[in-house]
Amino acid sequence: MGFEVLLKGNNMIRLLTGLAVSLKISFISVAISIALGAVLGILMTFKNPVINAVSRVYLEIVRIMPQMVLLFIVYFGTTKALGINLEAETAAVIVFSFWGTAEMADLVRGALLSIPVIQYESSISLGLNRFQTYRYVIVPQIIRRMIPLSINLITRMIKTTSLVMMIGIVEVLKVGQQIIEANRKASPTAAFGIFLVIFLLYFMACWPISMLSRYLEKKWEN
Repeated sequence: MGFEVLLKGNNMIRLLTGLAVSLKISFISVAISIALGAVLGILMTFKNPVINAVSRVYLEIVRIMPQMVLLFIVYFGTTKALGINLEAETAAVIVFSFWGTAEMADLVRGALLSIPVIQYESSISLGLNRFQTYRYVIVPQIIRRMIPLSINLITRMIKTTSLVMMIGIVEVLKVGQQIIEANRKASPTAAFGIFLVIFLLYFMACWPISMLSRYLEKKWEN
């Protein structure tokens, strides 16, 4: 089955190190995406024609363009066209933040628009100004709606980081391929066991996050 290959040398440690690289890229990208996405999502609700046009083009680019193509454009394209010495991990964070910001902005916009108008009107009738309305009435509701969705974005980001191997980042999938190649003759069936372990590593990283998201959704629905 190939599991014995993982017991040779430091192969298992290498896999865990590769997983740590994927998690680091994911968490940094998600943190940036949440911050920028919240700002952009709020701006998208202002009904400014310029902001709406720019944001619509931005969202369409993210939805249409595969992440792998964006990785190639940012990592290889900027290096050649602009002469910038961009590290692969930095390029990956830029691309995933670009994608995640669009996702988060759309979620924030949807959450804001889902708040009934009567809540704004009730806040004004109670004597609250615009800032107080958002601070005490709107934002707490949005946070409760957004946290489970934000956590969900983390799991999607972790799974998508497998693409970064295409620009030379040694993450968990790349390490697995290196181990398979190094043991091709000694253990020709190693691929099954190694990829199964990689699947389990991804599962162990994403499952608790997914469960937390479901728990918060059910808790705050009541």
